[in-house]
Amino acid sequence: MRVLPALSLALIALMLASLTIGAAHVDLRMVRQDPLAMLVLLESRLPRMLAVALTGAALSVAGVLIQALVRNRFVGPDTSGTAEGAALGLLAITIWAPASPLWLRMVVASLTAMAATALFLAVIRRLPAREVMLVPIAGIILSGVVGSVVTFIAWQHDLMQFVGTWLGSGEFSGAIAGRYELLWIAGGAAALAWLAADRFAILGLGDTVATGLGLSVDAVMRLGLLVVSVVTAMVVTTVGMLPFVGLVVPNLVARLLGDNLRQTLPVVALAGAVLVLACDLVARIVVAPYELPAGLILGVLGAGLFLWLLHRRPTHG
Repeated sequence: MRVLPALSLALIALMLASLTIGAAHVDLRMVRQDPLAMLVLLESRLPRMLAVALTGAALSVAGVLIQALVRNRFVGPDTSGTAEGAALGLLAITIWAPASPLWLRMVVASLTAMAATALFLAVIRRLPAREVMLVPIAGIILSGVVGSVVTFIAWQHDLMQFVGTWLGSGEFSGAIAGRYELLWIAGGAAALAWLAADRFAILGLGDTVATGLGLSVDAVMRLGLLVVSVVTAMVVTTVGMLPFVGLVVPNLVARLLGDNLRQTLPVVALAGAVLVLACDLVARIVVAPYELPAGLILGVLGAGLFLWLLHRRPTHG
């Protein structure tokens, strides 16, 4: 699989660039002799680079899973109500228990994200099977409804700035040591998905076929919901939701390599990390020494890639 080595090299190059580019120049060759450069590297650049890579990889894998759960290529964690569900949980815990520990906020956000995703699944099961485009439309409508509830409650309690952080264009300027570690949980959840990749591939064949092959459909659905919800909740909590990552990357990889999830999930994770790292670097360079939100660059690039995907045929054999 020649795509995997190419993505690995691209990821290494982008990681090195991420460590050196910024308002304060860091020379990796001289960092041991410069205490200030070492401080910037360990407290800001390295955590940010890891946060960007983990976010891209985890969101891309979550996109593959939710597409397998609903058996539709045109949905992602940001268009199924999952992100808005996580934001609703964070908002509720912020209002009712503002002094709650971080682990409790994480649990509440994951549970409400899971509830929103389960509601989305329940809605689309009532749609006509042949009306494929109704599925993403239903997801967008659900996202809008839940997002409106979040916005209304936040406005009532003067918490609009939090909603803007959670659901606005994701950005990584705040990803420093001590404030990004939740994303390792998202990375672990994505790794769990790879261990169950064959089950998700069978689930994509339909409930009847999966049951006939001896698969517990409900158990795999619960696992998928758990992974998607945890990944989305951790991303929303830490850096804010990023558009198009979980939608575009799985489609690009599937068109190139097919649907063997055991083989393609590592490629999906690497491609997601490369895409978000590249967009973050562009966001840091365009108006240097200031920076744009990475989600803004992803929104423009992701929309273009999605339109291109709609007009191209799969190239895998």
